[in-house]
Amino acid sequence: MNQIKEFYELLKHSFRNLLPIIIVVAIFQFAVMQQVPEGWLPMAVGLLIVVVGVALFLQGLEMGIFPIGKNLSNEFAKKGSLAWLMIFGFCLGFAAVVAEPALIAVASQAEMISGGHISALVLRLLVAVSVGAVVALGIVRIILGHSLHWYMIIGYLLVVIITFFAPEEIVGLAYDSGGVTTNIVTVPLIAALGIGLAVSIRGRNALTHGFGLVGLAVMVPMIAVQLYGIVVYTLGDPEMVRGAAPLAEAVEDEVVSRVGDSVLLGMLTDLLVMFRDVLPIIAVVLLFQYLVIRKGIAHVHKVMGGFVLVIFGLYAFVVGLKLGLFPIGRSMAEQLITLDGFLFVYLFAFSIGFATTMAEPALIAIGQKAQEAGRGKLNGNTIRLLVAMGVAVGITLGVHRIIVGDSIHYYIMGGYAVVILLTVLAPRYIVALAYDLGGVTTSEVTVPLVTALGIGLATHIEDRNVLIDGFGLIAFASIFPIISVMLYAIAVELANRWRQQPS
Repeated sequence: MNQIKEFYELLKHSFRNLLPIIIVVAIFQFAVMQQVPEGWLPMAVGLLIVVVGVALFLQGLEMGIFPIGKNLSNEFAKKGSLAWLMIFGFCLGFAAVVAEPALIAVASQAEMISGGHISALVLRLLVAVSVGAVVALGIVRIILGHSLHWYMIIGYLLVVIITFFAPEEIVGLAYDSGGVTTNIVTVPLIAALGIGLAVSIRGRNALTHGFGLVGLAVMVPMIAVQLYGIVVYTLGDPEMVRGAAPLAEAVEDEVVSRVGDSVLLGMLTDLLVMFRDVLPIIAVVLLFQYLVIRKGIAHVHKVMGGFVLVIFGLYAFVVGLKLGLFPIGRSMAEQLITLDGFLFVYLFAFSIGFATTMAEPALIAIGQKAQEAGRGKLNGNTIRLLVAMGVAVGITLGVHRIIVGDSIHYYIMGGYAVVILLTVLAPRYIVALAYDLGGVTTSEVTVPLVTALGIGLATHIEDRNVLIDGFGLIAFASIFPIISVMLYAIAVELANRWRQQPS
């Protein structure tokens, strides 16, 4: 009975979180377009399915993923084996990312648009290995008690330097590849691993040391993919992608047809695909639990039930995306571009950036964990508002870059230069969380709408190359939440100091 009551509360919570998207789309559709969208009924049904999916997912997290992540961290900490912890971190990071649907979609589109110049398989393996390696490194950082800010300052200095030399064809794709590694399952699982490890080691703080793994998992793939791009475009023929823009419509048609086919083929195919995507993570967890730690899982039925709920929640979420969010994003981008001027494109970019982030399940989960770890220093709702504002500003600026045709290099390098400066100035307790929140923003709610908007703009604006201009919006959605959260923490710190001064 308690679980039914909890699920009902989560259902209401999920609906409240999705409501901003519905309001934004309704306002633009009726006040700006002044028409009812075609196929509005399937879209509405899709949004309701998303609500149910998010509720199931959140309940599954609390029952299965969070407990098993913390338990494994505690057991490895008790064993005192750094080598096994690093191996577990690598396997978990690799398994969580290699089958990530958003990464598969981005890699496939990049291969198609580049005419085969970029290999989808190489890109996926490169990103998965990068994430695995960086999760292992992040575990070492927690054990040694190092502050995250030096890792991020040095890492993003490398990112900025490599971006300066990287070909423009790879920059947006590299940043997007980093962004999509942090999905709706990966974020809570990696966060649970970090927090569980920090709590189990004496002298470590859950807020300062437990967060940060997600931030590292976003950063390192950016470096790896840009280095891959430098090699590919230095050794290869850059002219292969110069004429790639006409393929944009083919890519869009391919995505649409896949979405339509999967819905028509029925629920079983999608459900099997969802099991396949989550299976590597379950396999890694069971392998280490029974062969390395050699202990049974406590409350195994509850944990397995949690994983089942996560899978069905994700499945419902993806079906809802296909019926609701994908068509909405594509339809709105196409309609807004036909209007005179770009004012409403900017307004829609800001509004949808804010609304999708407020509805992001992974952000809700991390916000709750941050509030618990902060012990009065942080409020989950305030964090979500700050992150949503950051994403809104970032996507609006990214849309502006596509419209005016500027190079992404200077925007990205300037953005991360500000991030590096704020990392030096911000209170230490907020740094790891801020970087994690930058990664959380690019999950299953935000990516479909933002990707549809970017590719739609690059396709319909004259003299734009989809590979160069269509990608990159996800990167903007990652940078600015880091800035907004750090600025807030600095402002709070200064206000507290001012209040404490003798009058």
